[in-house]
Amino acid sequence: MSLSSLTTGPATTAEDEASTRGTYQVRTFGCQMNVHDSERLTGLLEDSGYVAAPPGAEARRGEVDVIVFNTCAVRENADNKLYGTLGGLRPGKDLHPGMQIAVGGCLAQKDRDAIVERAPWVDVVFGTHNIGSLPVLLDRARHNSEAQVEILESLDVFPSTLPTRRESVYAAWVSISVGCNNTCTFCIVPSLRGKEKDRRPGDVLAEVRDVVDSGATEVTLLGQNVNSYGVEFGDRGAFAKLLRACGEIDGLERVRFTSPHPAMFTDDVIDAMAETPNVMPQLHMPLQSGSDDVLRRMKRSYRSKKFLGILERVRERIPAAAITTDIIVGFPGETEEDFQRTLDVVEASRFSSAFTFQYSIRPGTPAATMADQIPKEIVQERYERLTALQDRITHEENRKLEGGVVEVLVAEGEGEREEITHRLSGRARDHRLVHLSLPAELAESERPRPGDLVTATVTRAAPHYLIADSALDVAPGASATREQFSVRRTRSGDAWEAGAEGIDGGSACGTGHGSAAAGGPVTLGMPSLRRA
Repeated sequence: MSLSSLTTGPATTAEDEASTRGTYQVRTFGCQMNVHDSERLTGLLEDSGYVAAPPGAEARRGEVDVIVFNTCAVRENADNKLYGTLGGLRPGKDLHPGMQIAVGGCLAQKDRDAIVERAPWVDVVFGTHNIGSLPVLLDRARHNSEAQVEILESLDVFPSTLPTRRESVYAAWVSISVGCNNTCTFCIVPSLRGKEKDRRPGDVLAEVRDVVDSGATEVTLLGQNVNSYGVEFGDRGAFAKLLRACGEIDGLERVRFTSPHPAMFTDDVIDAMAETPNVMPQLHMPLQSGSDDVLRRMKRSYRSKKFLGILERVRERIPAAAITTDIIVGFPGETEEDFQRTLDVVEASRFSSAFTFQYSIRPGTPAATMADQIPKEIVQERYERLTALQDRITHEENRKLEGGVVEVLVAEGEGEREEITHRLSGRARDHRLVHLSLPAELAESERPRPGDLVTATVTRAAPHYLIADSALDVAPGASATREQFSVRRTRSGDAWEAGAEGIDGGSACGTGHGSAAAGGPVTLGMPSLRRA
């Protein structure tokens, strides 16, 4: 899965800027772990006296003092994307010589000094294990007038102990582990993130309580392989216990997690999901390939029969579960027969959606030197067949929900055409995207806010989202039924509104849309001591 976000903030006054160290932008490329790391980077910068650049500030014109790239190295085009972007910043550096450019994340861990060699105008390069060093490295680069490259080989401090500026006040990532002990032949992540390091359950739950106290309604537990959580301290049942413990936290309405590994996915986790009301009926279960031969070459320690068995047991216990997946097309040596097996497993699995990728060589991985690399044109043709199949299945599964009632957590940035359609957007309990209409006579003061929960009825299923226009069926002057349209205003909505009005003094943390609505406050990742 690939994400890209730009963290900026509301406009600052001349007086504000005079009392700060400068403005910043953090640009994120990659997975949810990168997004979560960027929340730490943003918190570090603000804790050090920097302020978010105004929306619309353009680094290429020298309008930002510090710009940080948090990079991904999983896909082949990650390098080209970064270096192309860095090249575009050279004019901004010429216009504003004091502007500092920092590159961190997985690509920095991989390329190291090569980044400065290819882009000498970069000031700081830091790795995945030392994101907490960013402010010091910026100061050192400024003082010494030369680039600073610091790449550690192991974690110096768990990221959750660092200051955090959360991207959303109503939904939060909480990291339960970093690193990975698997050796998948296509994946470069273990060599960049290191071996798995688990947080103690008490620390995880303390942070969950802290973000809920700050306004979050939804929490996503995050790790490279969440269901191996506990391996470091010797408790194989730790993840299921953690899910159940989250069910006891007052005010926490939605719990999600990503991503598990099929080889280590056990029935105690399925039971915990089914028996804990605030754990959502959603599961992301990476398939990668439906061919046992390909899975063997990938060093994925499960086979298609086991994978389908997991899905069957999940649906027995949680009939409404929406299951998503990751699939790689064109892995070295993949035959047409192998690919057909993938199509067969996809047909049988009935995924609600899938993240599909064309295999690309990543230097440093065992797969990069395997024989029988598949020609690009064959990979492309298979990819198109796979996506056509999954698009059909997604639409068919969505259509089954027409006429059903959904509870939607209203969100920012989900709908790209909201100004045209006048719909709000958000995620249902099963994480499907829902666009919903408001009653024609709804007062502005009663309009749902991001973080509020809306109940409505699905009126139409599109291939990749649901439409809930049931509010439009309400007759003029009549009251809507709960199923047609009802709003539950939440603490999350209150917190979002307070932030939007500047009551908490927080700055915005948008997601690439230039929004000036407030994100969460800057907090320390390790929560303060709770008193009875």
